[in-house]
Amino acid sequence: MADAVRTFQFGERQLACDGTVHLMGIVNVTPDSFSDGGRFAGVETAVARGLELAAAGAAILDIGGESTRPGHVAVDAAVEMARVAPVIAELSRQTAVPISIDTSKAVVAAAALAAGAAIINDVTGFVRDEAAMAELVRTSRAGCIVMHGQELPGNGRAEGAAAAGLVEAYLEERIHRLTALTGLARAFFAVDPGIGFGKDWRQNLALIRHVADLRRTGCAVLLAPSRKRFIGQVTGVEKASSRDWGTAGAVAAGALLGADIVRVHEVAPMREVLAVATAIALSP
Repeated sequence: MADAVRTFQFGERQLACDGTVHLMGIVNVTPDSFSDGGRFAGVETAVARGLELAAAGAAILDIGGESTRPGHVAVDAAVEMARVAPVIAELSRQTAVPISIDTSKAVVAAAALAAGAAIINDVTGFVRDEAAMAELVRTSRAGCIVMHGQELPGNGRAEGAAAAGLVEAYLEERIHRLTALTGLARAFFAVDPGIGFGKDWRQNLALIRHVADLRRTGCAVLLAPSRKRFIGQVTGVEKASSRDWGTAGAVAAGALLGADIVRVHEVAPMREVLAVATAIALSP
């Protein structure tokens, strides 16, 4: 499950990417999440959910205050900060599990880091607010998750390895630029192929199949398949919150094929999935 020892660093802390697959637990502090319908939109419920995921074995908690589902309604930075900052502050007080802020706005990321977050997870690949984000990362030495959120060519023009190659090339270009802007080593960056963002279901499957190719960037590789639409298209399960069995299949495949970190809604069952997949991979 690993070809070389890589790390994902944030500040003075790091996760070893040496064959151990880490789980990132999702806490959506939004009223319009595609997967949980705003169940954890309040500070109290969000903190309780984060602590539950940490106790279940999450290596990172990812806190988001703006939905990125298809057709989502954008919120301004003040609203987003008001949603996430108190949750991050309280979680950082109650758990040592590192916290990631899921945002593309530098002002929100700065508030989250001030509240106790250590990682920035930007679905735009740090494009939307590039200069301000780069300066924030340079001064804070925050870890960065750089996602491919671009639309891939459809109608059979980018399938299988070709689709994976386009994603890898884009992420390599972004990492090259961001390391130059921030002065930080590649250990501070993780790459995410952006499952479900601008890809059809066949392309999503191909990106999981070829996830190990992203290790050539020298960065940690994060995969985020949890409850995504492509799972419903494969299984026929329409309701997002009912796609955990299909998610388990994607998590096991992703772990066996080369992911270092997997972002999931339910940590406890996926931890069992990873334990079995890892045991199989390490069996002589």
